[in-house]
Amino acid sequence: MGLRDSIVTRLQADTTLMTLLTGGVHAAIEISRQNTPTAFDANAEIIPCALVKVSGDVQTGPYATSARAAIEVYFYQRAGYDTIEAAMARTLTLLNRVRVATHVWDVQWSDDINEQMDDALKCSMAMSRYYATRMK
Repeated sequence: MGLRDSIVTRLQADTTLMTLLTGGVHAAIEISRQNTPTAFDANAEIIPCALVKVSGDVQTGPYATSARAAIEVYFYQRAGYDTIEAAMARTLTLLNRVRVATHVWDVQWSDDINEQMDDALKCSMAMSRYYATRMK
């Protein structure tokens, strides 16, 4: 299982987080009605959900085969930020300083971008960034 799938599986397995993110946690290119239909209600309005993206690897120590990858978790809701903030806090508990897969030594929180708007979806958005150190 790849890094992104390991992260998504870990987040989806948490009932507390999934109670907040009724639209689910997704591993897709983007949140859209075509790619992630469960992220929308019957009126085609976005419901609270998350999207996980993983960047390419950068070489890092301690070994020649060590790699570091950025993990970005994007959070969405129709309006406001209350659910987003609660989901970000729960995700921090689930990912920070945790070994998420056998080939991953460590995941560390890096930064958050809060209270943004997604113009395409016309909804509230925020993002948490983590870095994973793993064996390439």
